[in-house]
Amino acid sequence: MASKVYFADFRCPSWRENLQQKLARLMMTAGFGDIDMDGKYVAIKMHFGEPGNLAFLRPNWAKTVADFVKERGGKPFLTDCNTLYVGGRKNALDHLDSAMLNGFSPMTTGCQILIADGLKGNDEVEVPVAGGEYVKNAKIGRAVMDADVFISLTHFKGHEEAGFGGCLKNIGMGCGSRAGKMEQHNAGKPHVKQKLCVGCGQCRKVCAYGAPVITDGKAVIDHDRCVGCGRCIAVCPKNAVQINWDETTTNLNRKIAEYTKAVVDGRPCFHIALVIDVSPNCDCRSENDMPIVPNVGMFASFDPVALDMACVDAVNAQTPLRGSAADGGEGHAHDHFRRIHPDTDWRSCLEHGEKLGIGTREYELIKI
Repeated sequence: MASKVYFADFRCPSWRENLQQKLARLMMTAGFGDIDMDGKYVAIKMHFGEPGNLAFLRPNWAKTVADFVKERGGKPFLTDCNTLYVGGRKNALDHLDSAMLNGFSPMTTGCQILIADGLKGNDEVEVPVAGGEYVKNAKIGRAVMDADVFISLTHFKGHEEAGFGGCLKNIGMGCGSRAGKMEQHNAGKPHVKQKLCVGCGQCRKVCAYGAPVITDGKAVIDHDRCVGCGRCIAVCPKNAVQINWDETTTNLNRKIAEYTKAVVDGRPCFHIALVIDVSPNCDCRSENDMPIVPNVGMFASFDPVALDMACVDAVNAQTPLRGSAADGGEGHAHDHFRRIHPDTDWRSCLEHGEKLGIGTREYELIKI
């Protein structure tokens, strides 16, 4: 059976309704208001943007969602997990600084901001993945799993490894702790970059398996003992413990789907995606290229797979903007994301999500 995906364009031809009010109307029409949020903790998962990137969603959109929740008695908070790579969001302090730099604060969003996996990215909950083929227990940021209701607010755009960054990417990769992100990106185990290591021994102290060994003032990880939990990555003060980033794009996407299932199973969820400023790469980048297509609109659904499918179809139906990364080139004429990133496999994520029972790729688009 096809899932319902609700859609509103970005037109506001009269003074009677602005875009934030239109988003609220979309959410109400899609049934978001039917969720019992009275007295409940409501996590709103979104991306706060890497410093230097200007394609991320404005805080105003988050405030619209937070206000909607509060009007129904809920206790909303914005959340994301720390990044695996070195940048402006590797730990909770830098992450909050970056969020505030990009305009996110209790004043601008109407709610508090919590970094779900804590100060160092190791405050996690292991969540069983029913039917998981690649992941048996997903490592999810604790604050995400503590919430009674889960909402995803996604900026839909391209992604250099997943093909596009949509709802499942926002949830699956975004809610993974630093160790969870390592599990998704990495097919092997971490190693120590010797020239960065200062031999402080923090990795050795945190490891329950005795894998890191200090030799001649430098740490080395014994892969026979290492279980790939990623805690050494979280505590290293010099970013010397690194991963190989060697997982295939297909397996990466399937792991994203399995992590998504861990997050959404067993509690009320709702999903919103804005197809606006569709940059070719992730908002994790410290820069953003021009959009590849015109702004399309807002989408909302209880089904994250159908939502992603509707968004990618809507983008691929657009004519690429002249001079953008999707303009010209050879091959994949009807798939802008494969044209930009030909080595990616975004379909594998949606197919696996459907197989896991997260949702369906069949959808009915309802324009309000």
